[in-house]
Amino acid sequence: MKNLLLFISTFLLLVSCGDDGNENTMVVTGNVKGLKKGTLFLQHIPDSTLVTIDSLVVDGDGNFSFKTNIESPEIFYLYLNKKDNNDINDRITFFGEPGQISITTSWNTFDINAKVEGSETQKKLEEYRKVMSRFNSKNLEFMQLAANTENPLDSLQMDSVQRLSDKNIQRGYAFALNFALNNKDSHIAPYIALTEVADANIKYLDSIYSSLAAEVANAKYGIALRDYLDNLKKTE
Repeated sequence: MKNLLLFISTFLLLVSCGDDGNENTMVVTGNVKGLKKGTLFLQHIPDSTLVTIDSLVVDGDGNFSFKTNIESPEIFYLYLNKKDNNDINDRITFFGEPGQISITTSWNTFDINAKVEGSETQKKLEEYRKVMSRFNSKNLEFMQLAANTENPLDSLQMDSVQRLSDKNIQRGYAFALNFALNNKDSHIAPYIALTEVADANIKYLDSIYSSLAAEVANAKYGIALRDYLDNLKKTE
C-alpha cells in the first residue's frame, strides 16, 4: 500500500511538472509569412502604460511562440519591429484569453490580414468591427463630399450632408451600445463601453454594467467599467 501511494504521488507530481501551464496560461503561437528578420513583441496595457511581456528575435523563420499568465480576457498586441523605420501596419490588436491562441499573417500586411483563432472574445470583437467598419466608411464618404474642392457643395447641400453624417454617427453609436447590452456574457461588453462609448449618457453605461454576467463584471474590464462609473457619479 505504501509503495502504491508513493507511485501515485510521484505520478501526480510528474504530471503537474510536465503541464504546459494552468488554467490561467495563454499560449500565443503563429507564423509571419515572409518574415526573415525582425523582432516580435507580445504587449499589453496592465494599467495605463504599454508593457512588453516577452520578445523574440526572428532570423530566417517566421514562426513564433509566447506564453504568459492571464487572469481574464483582455486586449494584447503583437508588435513587429521590422527595423525599416516605419511604424505603419506593425501592430496586431487581439483579445487574448487563457488557452491556445493562433495568429497567422504576412510581414508586408502584418496587421491588415491577420487571422486570430482560439479566442471567443476575439470573435466578438471581429463581429463588432465588421459592422462598425460600414458606419466608418459612410463617415469617410460624407467627409470627402464636404471637402470636395472641385465640385464644392452649396450651403443647402452641405447642411444635408451634415445631417446625414450626424444620423450615421448616431446609428453607429446606438449599434455599439446595443452590441454591448446584447453580449452581457462576453468581456467585449465592458470593453466597448470603455473604449467606444465612454462619453455616452451614464444611464446607458450603467445599464451595460448592471447587465454583465458575474464573471465578466469581476474581470479586468468589468472592474474598470465599475470604477469609471463610480468616478462619473461622484462628479454629477
